[in-house]
Amino acid sequence: MSRKPGLSVRLKLTLSYTGFLMVAGFLLLAVMWVFVLRHLPAYTSVDGGVLIRSFLLRDFASAAAAVLAFLLVFGLVGGWLLAGRMLAPLTRITHATRMATNGSLDHRIRLPGREDEFRELADAFDGMLTRLEAHVAEQRRFAANASHELRTPLAISKALLDVARTDPHLDVTALVERLHTVNTRAIDLTEALLLLSRADRRSFTRERVDLSLLTEEATETLLPLAEKHGVSLITSGDIAHTAGSPPLLLQLTTNLIQNAIVHNLPERGYVRVHTGLRSKSVVLTVENTGEQLSPQLVSTLTEPFRRGTERIHSDQAGVGLGLAIVKTIARAHDGKLVLTPRPTGGLRVSVEIPAISRHAAR
Repeated sequence: MSRKPGLSVRLKLTLSYTGFLMVAGFLLLAVMWVFVLRHLPAYTSVDGGVLIRSFLLRDFASAAAAVLAFLLVFGLVGGWLLAGRMLAPLTRITHATRMATNGSLDHRIRLPGREDEFRELADAFDGMLTRLEAHVAEQRRFAANASHELRTPLAISKALLDVARTDPHLDVTALVERLHTVNTRAIDLTEALLLLSRADRRSFTRERVDLSLLTEEATETLLPLAEKHGVSLITSGDIAHTAGSPPLLLQLTTNLIQNAIVHNLPERGYVRVHTGLRSKSVVLTVENTGEQLSPQLVSTLTEPFRRGTERIHSDQAGVGLGLAIVKTIARAHDGKLVLTPRPTGGLRVSVEIPAISRHAAR
């Protein structure tokens, strides 16, 4: 944004200090005049002669002018130095801002001294830089991983076609099946990336939603998958009204339940789905049996394309964006996602979203 040049803040503060000092000096001299000098008689006898009032007032005026001139110079010099000292933290903050604008996000102000408005601003700016640096690093990892994930099916397709071109006796039916599988995975990955981008931008219309109904719909849809894996689905809970995007919240619920079904015990596993109400929020909890998970592994499961060992070799590996999409959708709805490993194995996932009253939801 282009602006016309103007006075610096330091100069403005200097002029303000000087003006205040001059006004204070003028008022002090005026008080002396009103309460002292104006009441003097025309002639006053003193030792050695007579003091004439007009001469005294003339001397007072000369002294007052000298005092005001001194206050002017003192105010300008002292105000300039004082303003420079007071604005020194702002100079450091401006320097750090320019460095951040040029792409240096690892620089921190770390302003010393006791807490005041400048220190509070500097600490807030340092915190913003920390979050921004982490976000940029996450976006770079995401871009690199997305490029790798998208390149993989394309490379496989190219290899299959190269083989088919050099082998006249290749089974065309098998080739088509493999290409169909690879292309389906690429399409699923692209759709997941688009969904993730849409949720992250919050480009959706908020509507009144009953989370318990979405849970029932997702459970019914995934029931055949649960039966295929020998997993029991257990649902319970209360009516949970919130404001958000029904398709995105349905995707969130579906991803959580599908993830719990696929990454479960080989047999006799179960998934518990519960919707509950708190004072100002609704909570969706999905809990499943499964292998023992370390807290360190669980803390990384919401990163895009992050998979455990069992996910890489599973037929239901997915595209590695399931929990990342859940986290993004929850954040887009001003909610939070919490993952906790179960002591007996498996995972407990809870999503908390701000609630709306049942009366408002009608």
